[in-house]
Amino acid sequence: MPKTRKKSDFPQKICATCGRPFAWRKKWAKVWDEVRYCSKRCRGNRDSTTAPASPLTERASASRTAG
Repeated sequence: MPKTRKKSDFPQKICATCGRPFAWRKKWAKVWDEVRYCSKRCRGNRDSTTAPASPLTERASASRTAG
């Protein structure tokens, strides 16, 4: 029986739309070099010119500006 791999052992990329990291999936094995989006939703929103900031980034920047 083959040894199982941890999810953290798989390669990761950054989504071109939302900027979040996503991991390799078996269904992407043959086209991994061409994969740019983490989901169908991000692929559908690929025409967006600005990527939305993550909630953590927004909170951090708000606390810096608050003083």
